[in-house]
Amino acid sequence: MCRIKFLPVILIAGSVLMSCKGGKHANTSPTTGWRYNSPDHGGFEVVLGAEQKTGPGLVLIEGGRFTMGQIQQDVLFDWNNKPRTVTVSSFYMDETEVTNVDYREYLYWLRRVYVDYPEVYRRALPDTLVWRSPLGFNDPYVQYYFRHPAYNAYPVVGVNWLQANDYCLWRSDRVNEQILIDEGELKPDPEQKNQNNFNTEAYLVGQYEGVVNRLRESLNPSQTERRTTFEDGVLLPNYRLPTEAEWEKAAYGLPGNTYQERIYERRIYHWDGHNVRNAKKRHRGQMMANFVRGKGDMMGVAGSLNDNASITADVKSYWPNDYGLYCMAGNVNEWVLDVYRPLSSEDVDAFNPFRGNVYTDLRRDANGNVVTKDNLGRLYIDTVKDIDVANRYNYQKGDYRNYRDGDLQSAITSDWRADDGMSGSERMYAQSAGAEGMSDYVTLINDNARVYKGGSWKDRAYWLNPSTRRFLDQESCRDDLGFRCAMIRVGSPAGF
Repeated sequence: MCRIKFLPVILIAGSVLMSCKGGKHANTSPTTGWRYNSPDHGGFEVVLGAEQKTGPGLVLIEGGRFTMGQIQQDVLFDWNNKPRTVTVSSFYMDETEVTNVDYREYLYWLRRVYVDYPEVYRRALPDTLVWRSPLGFNDPYVQYYFRHPAYNAYPVVGVNWLQANDYCLWRSDRVNEQILIDEGELKPDPEQKNQNNFNTEAYLVGQYEGVVNRLRESLNPSQTERRTTFEDGVLLPNYRLPTEAEWEKAAYGLPGNTYQERIYERRIYHWDGHNVRNAKKRHRGQMMANFVRGKGDMMGVAGSLNDNASITADVKSYWPNDYGLYCMAGNVNEWVLDVYRPLSSEDVDAFNPFRGNVYTDLRRDANGNVVTKDNLGRLYIDTVKDIDVANRYNYQKGDYRNYRDGDLQSAITSDWRADDGMSGSERMYAQSAGAEGMSDYVTLINDNARVYKGGSWKDRAYWLNPSTRRFLDQESCRDDLGFRCAMIRVGSPAGF
């Protein structure tokens, strides 16, 4: 009786002792025996047990393997999407597409801060003329779609790939600036102007001061306070466009049709079955996405509109997939990070597949110090030179956009000369149609062709399948093409 009564107490006491012992060990270097976070031992600071926090607007997409690529008949006979098994690491993705009001907040910041550089604001403006049609009366959307508050929660369109990337970078900086304000390190500074504006990289290298509230206490015996560093685990990684593999993985929503690693149905869309109408009793017959039901049928018949959207719709329309992501099918197509190549499925890695790597580094002076930021407050970025990495084992050049698909070894004509003045992709695809000996080859595929996915309000159901893929020049935009942001997941894949 006594044993039973006191056994829980003994177990608790033992667990406490083990916990204390483990905690003490965790705060000591296993290689030197010196204490972490101790001024008496030099003040080397280590954050223990930190996990990445979820940034604003993001949803965790647990990674894993899946079958990427074609699942339906290839109606265009492009043969550009061979099914293959790949693994994608965990990452975060926006719950919705970036909206008009989101993008207008970005533009407002640009115009308020870059007072001496109005061209920055002008370059970021979406092209509202994408709504014009030679034989359709869409001009009202040119004036109202982006600006009118009735469309605040609708996806922004008319944004090219380059503009979408700039937005992601701006969003990263605003989120990290707010984190430092919440931490009490900085005070809000609405007076930022031109070069004097917060961006994460400039702050980390000491090229942005800001309005300091209270710096962190430093455990280094030679100083009393310090700025936040990335090793503190407070600042978030950059927002960015998702890769094609990430986008496709997120769109399928595999947790909803998986049991103990067994995927019991290869989905056509991000919902079960082959039908585009809701099969559940409560919502039976309602459209699952915003798309073209048939020729000339954009939304159905009055009194019972099938998708209730003549053009785009509110980004939280319809039902989210099993990750909680809205409109991964229909509404607007979405830019992804990849450069388009027909045979990427044959070339890219099986882990985190991606085509488009251009390796960069911060520009440094002769002493290795980061060069002073530019007039917009940004640090100078240079592409890694081939000569600097020629002897590396894992990569030997800085630009891998056309690797295995545009280099001399894969040229379709063996007598093309290396000194013909063309880049690898031009040599492969004869982008310069007038070049000698290449007048028969004309293509839009080059290093600036970017993939987009998802289907839109003006597409048929075929394009709602997450595996379908198309491409467009990175400086082009359309009225059915938007984007959403992603972010790497650091640490444990499932967030434990």
